Amino acid sequence: EELTTLFHFVVLVICGNENKSRETPLMARGTMVPTLLVLLLAIFCAATVVHGKEWNVGRQDGWFFSISNWGDDKPIKVGDVLVFKYKAIAHNVVQVSEEDYNACTVSRPSPTYRSGNDHIKVTSSGRFFFICYVKTPLHCENGMKIAITVQ
Repeated sequence: EELTTLFHFVVLVICGNENKSRETPLMARGTMVPTLLVLLLAIFCAATVVHGKEWNVGRQDGWFFSISNWGDDKPIKVGDVLVFKYKAIAHNVVQVSEEDYNACTVSRPSPTYRSGNDHIKVTSSGRFFFICYVKTPLHCENGMKIAITVQ
């Protein structure tokens, strides 16, 4: 809908409307089209940055056991969103250090998500680690953990 409105605006600016003369001074014609193209390019670039891709973490049924290699082949970028879907009564998502990831533990206060439908926006590049840790390391030890590399 936004693109349709933008398209109509561009057509109106380039072609004018019925109530105005179609005569455009020669100097204005030379700068109008390049200016509009730069404006459109800026709008499309901004839309790309604002709207990152959503990644549903895990299997078809979401965040679950035996998914530890899920992030290995994903081209996740800054601005993308990780979506963790799970039964909130049984699981959670904890962002941990690499050491805690490898040991399936939470050794210090860490961001913890418990909604069952968590949307975590990626705000910087690097390696990130997430585990399920509900009172014991059993879920993590059974593969309910992921490591991702953000480009």
